[in-house]
Amino acid sequence: MIKQTLLVATILAVGGAGALWLINRPTATHALGGHPAAPAAGEYERGPHRGRMLRDGPLALELTVFEDGVPPHYRVYAYVDDKPVAPQTVGLAVAVTRLGGKVDKFGFKPEQDYLVGDGVLVEPHSFDVHVVANRGGKRSEWKFASYEGRTRIEPASAEASGIKTEPAGPATINETVEVTGRIGLNMDRSARIDARFPGLVREVRKLPGDRVEAGEVIATIESNESLQTYAVKSPVSGTVLSRDINVGAVTGNGPLFEIGDLSTLWADLRLFPADAARVKVGQAVSLRTVDGTEITGSVQRILPLADAGSQTVVARVLLDNTDQKLRPGQVVNASIIVASREVPLAVKVSGLQAFRDFTVVFALVGDTYEVRMLELGQQDGDKVEVLGGIEPGERYVTENSFLIKADIDKSGASHDH
Repeated sequence: MIKQTLLVATILAVGGAGALWLINRPTATHALGGHPAAPAAGEYERGPHRGRMLRDGPLALELTVFEDGVPPHYRVYAYVDDKPVAPQTVGLAVAVTRLGGKVDKFGFKPEQDYLVGDGVLVEPHSFDVHVVANRGGKRSEWKFASYEGRTRIEPASAEASGIKTEPAGPATINETVEVTGRIGLNMDRSARIDARFPGLVREVRKLPGDRVEAGEVIATIESNESLQTYAVKSPVSGTVLSRDINVGAVTGNGPLFEIGDLSTLWADLRLFPADAARVKVGQAVSLRTVDGTEITGSVQRILPLADAGSQTVVARVLLDNTDQKLRPGQVVNASIIVASREVPLAVKVSGLQAFRDFTVVFALVGDTYEVRMLELGQQDGDKVEVLGGIEPGERYVTENSFLIKADIDKSGASHDH
């Protein structure tokens, strides 16, 4: 199948056999205060192979892009007085100038009944095109703009719309294990307080939710045996979580108070057997509660016993809860980083969009945005490795990239293959 693309080309010196073609794409006004990336070129004549026809007197060239099962490349058919002529009678050269000034040049050689380009036409097919042909000592020249996936937005409009960019560059890609768990008290800093001697409760000084300090008197009890009153003191600093005594009551065998230091908590995460072998003490953990609160920690220990029913093992994470945002009993989802890899080039997952059959980001050059088709590698929830499609240091949209895509979609600058 012969496919055509919108391209823009820049001149290439000519001679011998060499060639390339590009197909023009109209552009339109855009949302977000945008503008056409270039003047609309309108419709153009198509040839027998659905390519773009370029005419100069009796000579005509039909420029096509062929990519049926092969990387995209140019195929050019030559005509004189609208009749096919042997491709070896035409010398051809094409140059395409991309956004930012990079120039790709193509030479051509005859093959069957057409001239074939000597290089791959890399995506995006968006550039200014300059075609030069020689036949019988006569030079013919054409220039046209052929853009796709491109739009221009004023910086003030982009800022007001929340569009943010940053340069593509190296990153750390993390491999994670996703698990669930529950937040609980840090039992190393909690206490259940019993009466030393059974007796009558004479005084209760604290209620649930009250703050206590280590050594502070929280109740007094009259011993049944000695009839002496003794003080009940808190062995830890923290918050009164529960109270099971009242003045006038007689103490029994159960705890009088439960006190816990809520500034640090435990998260017990359930690991299935396949994951348990990969989780180690010291690995970093990112946790999220159902209400969206996020907190980080590390695996403090892996408990020795497995649950008899589920066969899960508990990985315990120590959490800093100084701001008191977390509460014991909350359910959490957690990502445990089990491996990390440094990659030379990556982009943020938040910037990715679907464009035609590609996963893309939108590069920013000046105040013009243009699609970049990416070849992707390993990814985590934040960043994804880039194997090709964008240059290191090239700025791309990281937030609200869907607005760029919508602007381009409104322009009608689709891939005309």
